[in-house]
Amino acid sequence: MTAPEPRRTGQAGHVPDGPGVPVPERGAWLRRGISRDGGPLIEDREVVWLQAGSFYADSRGFAGTTSFDGSRTHFHHLTGEPGEDAGTFRWDGANLVERGTNPDGSTFLEIWTPLPGADGACGSWSGPDHHVVRVGRHVVHVDSHAGTYWRL
Repeated sequence: MTAPEPRRTGQAGHVPDGPGVPVPERGAWLRRGISRDGGPLIEDREVVWLQAGSFYADSRGFAGTTSFDGSRTHFHHLTGEPGEDAGTFRWDGANLVERGTNPDGSTFLEIWTPLPGADGACGSWSGPDHHVVRVGRHVVHVDSHAGTYWRL
């Protein structure tokens, strides 16, 4: 089976300027595209990020806690893919636009749109080798093997 062709979602275009903002304490987000090193926005898979308080889970396979240093949001990976990453978030209407630099010096821009159905139950649970975050109808489970997203 071959991988699907990436879906091009357009050019990165204007990205809001100004200081970074902290991520909301509660949110369910769908990535609408990623631009690498200034290239076009492309989406080749469904990526969901859930935030419940300082805890997050990302369907790409990492979960942990976030902190904000006044400009950048830091994602401290505690489960799944090891490491830490950081990005500067800015609002563009209802969307969050994230800019960052990878450890190898390459850059990225990601567009995150809110998912409907984020009202209701919200929480985060951890155990040996796994982390789960729920925001409304959305659940992401991460362990050392993968991240999995469900909509209830």
